[in-house]
Formats: sequence, C-alpha cells, structure tokens
Amino acid sequence: MAKLEIKDLVVSVEGKIILNGISLTVNGGETHAIMGPNGTGKSTLAAIVMGHPKYRIEAGDILLDGESIIPLTVDERSRKGLFLAMQNPVEVPGVTNFDFVKTAVSARMAKDEHLRIGKFIFRFEDAARALRMGQGLSHRFLNQGFSGGEKKRNEILQMSLLNPKIAFLDEIDSGLDVDALKLVGENVTRMKSPELGLVLITHYQRLLDYIEPDIVHIMIRGDIVRTGGRELIAKIDSEGFDWLKAELGIDDFEEKPTQYSLGSCAASQKVAERN
Repeated sequence: MAKLEIKDLVVSVEGKIILNGISLTVNGGETHAIMGPNGTGKSTLAAIVMGHPKYRIEAGDILLDGESIIPLTVDERSRKGLFLAMQNPVEVPGVTNFDFVKTAVSARMAKDEHLRIGKFIFRFEDAARALRMGQGLSHRFLNQGFSGGEKKRNEILQMSLLNPKIAFLDEIDSGLDVDALKLVGENVTRMKSPELGLVLITHYQRLLDYIEPDIVHIMIRGDIVRTGGRELIAKIDSEGFDWLKAELGIDDFEEKPTQYSLGSCAASQKVAERN
C-alpha cells in the first residue's frame, strides 16, 4: 500500500518562508481534500511534492513508501508513482496525446517489460470514450486548441492510464460545467482503490459532491490549521472561511505568511544541519 508522508515541511521561495512546517500523511485508499482561500499555499504544496525547482526546502522531509524523494527530479518522482493533474495544463505543439501518454507509461515500466502497443491503443480509446473526449484525440497535439474543460478531462485520462500511487488533483473542477464535473468525478471515483491515495485541492464543495473525501484539511497562510471530516465542508459551504479569522486571530487571509529570517526561524537549526 502506498504512503506519502510530508513531515514538518518548511519551504521558501526567493528567501521568504511560504510553508510553515506542514505535516500530512496520505495512505493508499484514502481521499484527502485540501481547502482554503486563494493564496494560502494549496497549489504550492502540490508543486513542491512534485519537485518544482523554484522552491527551496529549508527543513522537514517528503517520504514516499518510506524513502525521501527530496533528492529526486520531477521525472524520477513521477516514475516512483506520483502524479499531478495541473490547474493550468500546458499546450505542447508537435506532440500527440497518444505519444505523450505512451512515452510516460513506457518510462514507468521495468527494464525487462515492453509496452504492448495494440493493447495500449484499446486502453487509450476506452479511457477517451469514458471521458467523452471525442474521436481523433490520439492524433491531436497535447492540449493544443483544447477548451479548459477538455484540458482537465485530458489530465484525468492520463491519470487513468498511468495508474499512480499518489495523485494530486489541483483545482480540477475549475473550467468544468456541471455535466463535465460529474463526468470527471465519476471517472476519478472509479479509480479509487487501496493502491491509490488521492489529494483533492479545491475551493468549493461541488467537486466533493462527486469525489467524496475521507479527510478534509483547511489550509491558511502556508499551514494546515484544521483537519476533520465532511462537517468541515458543510461549514465552509454555509459560512465560507471567515469563521476562521476569529479563531485564528487574524484580519485577512490574503496577508502573506510571517516572514522569518533563517537566523530566527524555528527551523534554522535544521536548515544549518542540511547545509
């Protein structure tokens, strides 16, 4: 069973601390939802787990199946079983959807394994049909000329073919109409298994109506401030996030996290040890 462990993670960008000691464990078979206002670090956390080079890990660790993945590159993390459905999928002219996914699937196979193209074509076509991607998808260039909804459904198609251990879905609901959201939700729900850990990043309840989470986290100013069940979703839906301001003693969610110097930061000793 897969296990992702984020331990006391402190992260900076351009010398500023943006994640303040986050800890999160995702086991295979679990579905976690991370909610919160804009600018609180939700998408940043997903990018950091995937190895975005823009961010510097000052302290803490990220473990996949007990092994630190911090030294690994993005492609190495992907081959280990991590997946990110991006908030804004990029267009790649000249590379077809089929070639892109075929290459990604082949890269994850053992050296003595070979992709059976005929069988894979049927898998690709079945996945495209399930997501109503239309005929000719395999020959279209990756995301080029796609609508926002098509791009999001294409991310889910890739996920279904790659069979990741841990998948982050970053605001996969944005750009989807009600019918497309239901379709995506149904397809992701069908993928749920003890071998897959899911992390849903979203602002709204509507995605969670179709992909039911087991655990809900609220993230504010670079930290997870509340963890619970569906009762948190109901409270957010009825009251928004303003109720947290009084509980946390803050005036505005948009304010940047406290900027520590590395000399005074609580993690400074760990930073020194890493360096």
